[in-house]
Amino acid sequence: MDLIKKYFPELSPDQIAKFEKLGDLYKEWNQKINVISRKDIDLLYERHILHSLAIAKVIQFKPQTTILDIGTGGGFPGIPLAIYFPETDFLLVDSIGKKIKVVEEVSSGAGLSNVKARQARAEQVHEKFDFVVSRAVTTLDEIGKWSKGKYLKGGFNDLDNGLLYLKGGDLTEELKNIKSFQITDIRKYFEEEFFDTKKVVYVPATGWK
Repeated sequence: MDLIKKYFPELSPDQIAKFEKLGDLYKEWNQKINVISRKDIDLLYERHILHSLAIAKVIQFKPQTTILDIGTGGGFPGIPLAIYFPETDFLLVDSIGKKIKVVEEVSSGAGLSNVKARQARAEQVHEKFDFVVSRAVTTLDEIGKWSKGKYLKGGFNDLDNGLLYLKGGDLTEELKNIKSFQITDIRKYFEEEFFDTKKVVYVPATGWK
């Protein structure tokens, strides 16, 4: 939790209380339904919560922004972002029902009113959103296909509506089918070794070939 306060000193007491609750909630639910590896649960704040919040260093979502989190797993990056952006609405989807159960229980336990969860594949979601977020669930090509047709036209944030994707490693090959993108190295913001190869990839809705 100290890491979150270190990098986000602007958090309100209410946000801090919600982030603090996540530790116990994930430990409790991870024992029932394993959504985070055993070794990672002890590093929850660094490897899952702080990693998710890297998106908040790239863009500050404005109130009433709508976000779709595809393949959310146990709620990442959606739940930490929903705490950070309380006036933004999030729909977290995953095809695995047990993971969505964890998302529902954790977001309810943390008192989040701006999160909805749904067991669904991306292609079963027919609403449109300002942004799609996701974390290393597949290649950029695939996430591009999954998010196609999911974006509202225009936009009122500092970045045009599009995809914000947390991904690591060499992305040269994956970027070949993308005509417009912006890559931000997370180590620019967070000094922990875990983030050395991690990036936030932004692709506007019109950025795919």
